[in-house]
Amino acid sequence: MTDDELLAAADAIATRAYAPYSRFDVGCAVLCRDGRVIEGVNVENASYPLGVCAERATFSRAIVEGYRPGDFVVAAITASPCGGCRQWLAEMGVERVLFRNGGRVVRMTTDELLPEQFEAEQLPS
Repeated sequence: MTDDELLAAADAIATRAYAPYSRFDVGCAVLCRDGRVIEGVNVENASYPLGVCAERATFSRAIVEGYRPGDFVVAAITASPCGGCRQWLAEMGVERVLFRNGGRVVRMTTDELLPEQFEAEQLPS
């Protein structure tokens, strides 16, 4: 699957977002190493902190379906990921991330997207 096709999948799934408060629909499509594409959307809640970003919904779904960190090649997102989602992308071991920002498509590695990220080995036990 090409980057353009993956971003088109993210665009298509974004129409299913539940964003009655911000009216900002976000879609995420992740290409797994086995060729499967997992999709997710943002889901808002009136209690703002309880909302879920599209990236977190996508990776949560992937984990439920048996995928693990390192199983993901490319993540395509219809908007620039927030800081928390950048950590999710890094922790899930995504090789490349592409997203829309200001009318252009940005392509980055997770190291470029989130320098000095947290790693489980760095956390105190």
